[in-house]
Amino acid sequence: MNQLDFAGRHAVVTGGATGLGLGIAQRLVASGGSVTLWDRDEEAALRAAQSLGPRAFALKVDVAQQPSVAKAVAATLGHAPRIDALVNSAGITGPNTRLWDYPVDDWRQVMDVNINGVFLCCREVVAQMRKQGGQGRIVNIASVAGKDGNPNASAYSASKAAVIGLTKSLGKELADTGIRVNCVTPAAVKTAIFDQMTPEHIAFMLSKIPMGRFGTVEEVAAMVGWLCTEDCSFSTGAVFDLSGGRSTY
Repeated sequence: MNQLDFAGRHAVVTGGATGLGLGIAQRLVASGGSVTLWDRDEEAALRAAQSLGPRAFALKVDVAQQPSVAKAVAATLGHAPRIDALVNSAGITGPNTRLWDYPVDDWRQVMDVNINGVFLCCREVVAQMRKQGGQGRIVNIASVAGKDGNPNASAYSASKAAVIGLTKSLGKELADTGIRVNCVTPAAVKTAIFDQMTPEHIAFMLSKIPMGRFGTVEEVAAMVGWLCTEDCSFSTGAVFDLSGGRSTY
C-alpha cells in the first residue's frame, strides 16, 4: 500500500459505518489522519469507530435533513479543531424496476439520500471550510451509472448523474479558494449495498466491466484518499473513473 500524507488532518466520512465509507475511513486513518463517521446507524458507526482506534469518532446523522447535518458539523468541531476533508459516501440503490413501475416514495428516498444529502453536507461543510481560511477537500462518491445510466435503476442513475453535475458546479465556484471538489465514479464494488439489488442487476453490472471483475473497497479508498490530500492541488470539479474500463470519460 502506497503511503498517503493525511497526517494531522481530519475528515468527515458520511455513510462511514460500513462499505466504501468505512474502507475510506480506514485508509485515511492509516495515512495519519483522524475521522468522524456520520451514519444513520449509530450503533454500527460506534462499532466502526472503535475498530479504527482513538483517532476515529462516530455521530448519528441523517444526511437528508439539514438540521441533522448542521448539528453534526457543530458536534464534529467539538472533538476536532477543523474539518479538512469531506467524503460524501452515504447512498442507497433503491429498487430495481422499470421507470414506469418505480414507486414514487422510493424515488423520493433515493433522491433525498443520494443527491439532497450530498447538497446539504457540502452546503454546511463548505461554510465551515471557508471560515477556516478557504482550505479543504471534498470528494463525492458518484457512480458509473451516473455516466451511462443503468436500466432498472433510473433513480440511482439520475441521482448519481446529479452528483457529478453538483461536483462540477461547486468545484468551479470554489476554484479561486484552496478548497478542491472532485468525485469518483466506481463501477460496482461488492459491499453490503449489493443486498439492495437483484441478482439479475448484479450480473448485468458485471457483464459491462471489461476487466471482468468488480472493484474492491481498497481500490476506491486509495483514489479517494489521494483526493483528500494536499497532493491533489490542481484538480477540481473533476470526475475520476473507477470502472474497470467500462466508462473512461
